[in-house]
Amino acid sequence: MPISYLSRIAQTSAPTFDETRRAALITELWEELGYSCERDEVGNVVTRIVPPGTEGRPALLILAHLDTVFPLETDVTVREDNGRLIGPGVGDNSASLAVVTAFLRELRGCTDLLTRPLWVAANVCEEGLGDLRGAKYLLAQHRQSLGALLAIDGYLGVAVTQGVGVRRYRAVFAGPGGHSWGDQGPSALHALGRAISGLYDLRLPPTPRTTLNVGLASGGNSINSIAAGAELLLDLRSLDAKLLEDLAARAQDVIFKAAQKADVSVTLEQVGDRPGGDLNSGRLLEMAQLATREARLGDQRPGDLRLAASSTDANAAVPHGLPALTLGVYRGGNAHRLEEWVQLSSLPTGLQLLRRVVDLYQQRPLA
Repeated sequence: MPISYLSRIAQTSAPTFDETRRAALITELWEELGYSCERDEVGNVVTRIVPPGTEGRPALLILAHLDTVFPLETDVTVREDNGRLIGPGVGDNSASLAVVTAFLRELRGCTDLLTRPLWVAANVCEEGLGDLRGAKYLLAQHRQSLGALLAIDGYLGVAVTQGVGVRRYRAVFAGPGGHSWGDQGPSALHALGRAISGLYDLRLPPTPRTTLNVGLASGGNSINSIAAGAELLLDLRSLDAKLLEDLAARAQDVIFKAAQKADVSVTLEQVGDRPGGDLNSGRLLEMAQLATREARLGDQRPGDLRLAASSTDANAAVPHGLPALTLGVYRGGNAHRLEEWVQLSSLPTGLQLLRRVVDLYQQRPLA
């Protein structure tokens, strides 16, 4: 059943900050199934299932993000090959949206069996510089109505129980520019080079894992012009909040000193802040493990879930103390590549897993 939705979802473009086309499709699909949907102020698609007698009880919130990493001009045509569906964004997170939609289809006519409200959202801005905008908004607005968060994202057999904290910065260097022969002013690219070199010279603690990456860098106008402008995007991550804070301070110092030594100005903007920490998955994880054992999904032994640390929508729950878990529901590979693929035969298993976790939550809610 999820297979019938996957091609339509995957072939509807949804770059971060421009998810409107896919949001409209998801709204259409869910409303065709009989659910009332709303689009909130940031663009999330939300349906609230509140059977009579459950009003006021804390809800389970299921999230599956709408956006992909690919720009609007990307050809998102998918093709099937030997049991795989292949194309940009077909897995992350189109497959998860397809499984969630199939779950809503199966739930039709059975919502009166729910003992707690169930909220399902297709949220915006999980990827890149989206900075979890959709998930953060939902938590900021509705924390008091929620008992737990289940983010659907990633591969079958994997559960994220720890959020990796992320800080992101944009540094923009500016100088007077000029002619490469006729002028002798400072170069913004000189400052950029100094900054990148200095950033990668920073010592990182071996444990807990902490990383630094300059993912994008650009600048200058032509080979015979002194660069008047240059910029970089910096990604910092750690499993420890204090180490991340320390690394951010040291990285900022490097950037400002690089600009000073090159005699140019710099503007430093924080463009991302994903809170990290333990997701307090406890009982949610127990439910996922039981559901996994029943589905015999594990790669090591029947029923094993591989626990992971990652940056997902579940990170948004950390500051609110809301129990959260990120659960994968498909098998695939090449995420964030044009040749991403999903094993179609895995989708019914992912649907079974999601359905069982929700059933278990209804029997033993966290709140």
